[in-house]
Amino acid sequence: MRIGILLLLIGFSLSTTVHAQDAPGDREISLQDAIEIALENNNQLKVASNNVDLADKQVRSEKADYFPSVNANISGNRNIGRTFDQSAGQITTETNNSFRSSLNANLPIFSGLENLHSLRSSQYGKRSDEENLQRVREDIIFNTASNYLQLILDQKFLEIDRENLAASRKTLEQVRAQVEVGARPQVDLYNQEATVANNELAVVNSENAVQSSRLQLINMLQIDPRKEYEFATPDIADQSIGARQYDLDQLVTTALENRSDLQSEKFDIESIKHQLSATRGSLYPSLSLSGSISSSYSELRPFDFRDQFWDQNINRAIGLSLSIPIFGNLDRRTNVQTQQINYKNARLDLENTELQVVQEVNQAYNDYQSYIKQLESSEKALRAAERSYLTQKERYEVGAGTLIELSDANAQYVEAQASRAQALFRVIFQRKLLDYYVGKLDQNVSFGFMR
Repeated sequence: MRIGILLLLIGFSLSTTVHAQDAPGDREISLQDAIEIALENNNQLKVASNNVDLADKQVRSEKADYFPSVNANISGNRNIGRTFDQSAGQITTETNNSFRSSLNANLPIFSGLENLHSLRSSQYGKRSDEENLQRVREDIIFNTASNYLQLILDQKFLEIDRENLAASRKTLEQVRAQVEVGARPQVDLYNQEATVANNELAVVNSENAVQSSRLQLINMLQIDPRKEYEFATPDIADQSIGARQYDLDQLVTTALENRSDLQSEKFDIESIKHQLSATRGSLYPSLSLSGSISSSYSELRPFDFRDQFWDQNINRAIGLSLSIPIFGNLDRRTNVQTQQINYKNARLDLENTELQVVQEVNQAYNDYQSYIKQLESSEKALRAAERSYLTQKERYEVGAGTLIELSDANAQYVEAQASRAQALFRVIFQRKLLDYYVGKLDQNVSFGFMR
């Protein structure tokens, strides 16, 4: 019944206008408010957003690989020891200070297109993370609505049980008065007292269900469970209940085109495909251009720092470097084979996901058709159960019917009310369930409910 109740999604617009600056505990929380709070507080969504930021930085890093790498080196030394003094023609013991600095640059010219494919791989990886972020948002909207509407349905059941209890207590008073004057047997009083006790238990169970649903919703919103919160109960617009016509083939086509989780996997495949090409690039020779400029100073030479460092000892170099991979312990080929297997597995996962999407859309479509029929049947059953209950109530009051007949009619009436409420919620929510499965669910959609 859980997924069916999730059924009522996003079908509700709020009964109360709220202000965003108010804390949740200071106002009535509508379905739209609950969705916004969940999106703001959910850690899973924050992690998905961080992954997008991380992917963006990875793209920038891959782009930077096209620029040369530049390094500066500075070193200073003091040498203490014996050395030959050419001017004096003898070995002396001296302390010698020296200084050296250099600037080196290296620019990759060709690396088997490894840089190009690495960049493409990171770009597709980022798009995959963006699609995953969108699907996480849809999941949060979907799960928040599910918990919210489960609470609303449990409150509806509680309302029905309380009304039934009130009617049973009223009947008990009537039976007690009739027994006291001898118009009814004592057993009718005992039976009605038992009925009232059962109805009281039903109310207690419904209250527990409401409290449990409330706590689950609060947990989903990740707000303080120690505070008291009021959740708005929307009214259902009669015109929103009618059956809608859907084209199953069109729904499936839309899902395969729109589902964010499916698109995320497709981008993952493209990312792995380019990563495979980048790994293959490591098997090819690489060519790079390098350049450097350096200078030094030593106290051993009979020139000052300015003459040595800025003039005499300057050295410039430029060159090309070609690296040809011959044998690397099969590491490169193993990496290529690993990427090939990853690519095959990713395609198999995509095929499974596509089958799952088609199955989900088909199931949601069939459920919607079934729920429409259930709603029609439940409305007929409710009208019949209401007439039966009112008839038996009148018969009992004039002494033409038994308490058992009245109790049975009342039980059927209560069950018909609950069945109709559940069928109604299922129809309304199933529409948004279809939106979820075809990838068109949004937090700001029109829910089709009265304010």
